[in-house]
Amino acid sequence: MKARLDSEKLTILSLLGLTTVCGNLLVIISIVYFKQLHIPTNYLILSLAVADLLVGVVVFPINMSHTVTSCLYQENVFCKIRDWFDMTLSTSSVLNLCCISIDRYHAICHPLTYRTTVTVRVAGVMIFVTWTVAAMIGIGIILSGHSQGTCEEMCLVDVLSTVAGAIFAFFMPAFIMLCIYIKIFFVAQTQRNSIQISISGTVSKMENKATKTLAIVMGVFLLCMMPFFLCIVFLPLASETPPSSLIEALNWLALANSMLNPFIYGFFYSWFRSACKIIVSGKIFTGNFANTKLM
Repeated sequence: MKARLDSEKLTILSLLGLTTVCGNLLVIISIVYFKQLHIPTNYLILSLAVADLLVGVVVFPINMSHTVTSCLYQENVFCKIRDWFDMTLSTSSVLNLCCISIDRYHAICHPLTYRTTVTVRVAGVMIFVTWTVAAMIGIGIILSGHSQGTCEEMCLVDVLSTVAGAIFAFFMPAFIMLCIYIKIFFVAQTQRNSIQISISGTVSKMENKATKTLAIVMGVFLLCMMPFFLCIVFLPLASETPPSSLIEALNWLALANSMLNPFIYGFFYSWFRSACKIIVSGKIFTGNFANTKLM
């Protein structure tokens, strides 16, 4: 019976991981291949998709080995490696979303100077800083000595059990994003009644739609990640340790966020749907469609 449950669990998690990889791979190929999509905002989305893709390629298999085998690898080094990938990639995702919110802030609140302020070079610097900071946070928490104990006992929560890690890797960037989007919301409301927006209505609608879509991406991110981080933060205060199955379920909910973003793009972005049709049909292998005008 246990073997059957493990087999079913492995199948479900494998499909989840495969969907995550394929979805984010479509985002990456779309932005890299089609020249129309070579803009700063999409480069930030590309960086987010790379982080989500790595979650599907690296973190999913490692977590599956723990879920199915009850942590077959008992060595503490394995826990540290797993936790570093978990921490680095999750931190990278939230920092990428933070950069995207900053991009949207300039696009909506300072539309006249946006193109000269947020350039491809600036986006590149933001991406570099994002990944560097994420890696440093991961390394810092791993080396701080909180990964102690055997893999079977501590592999799920050893690193993320520190409150400092949760604050710097999640709560602080998430708070910044919420403040930025609240500011964007009020500015957008004011602009709707302005003469300037009536003159350039098409551009305004496109920017507002992009902002709403990315705000939904952030909202889904918070819904997926918040329960896990709240559990980790309040874990030391609990009189009784929560069941490991609950922590594991919340961990998988957090990881599932990496699968959801491409579906959000596909639902809201016509350019992504058009790009996917060309890619999935194999047309990019039969001719040069890089300059194709996407809807």
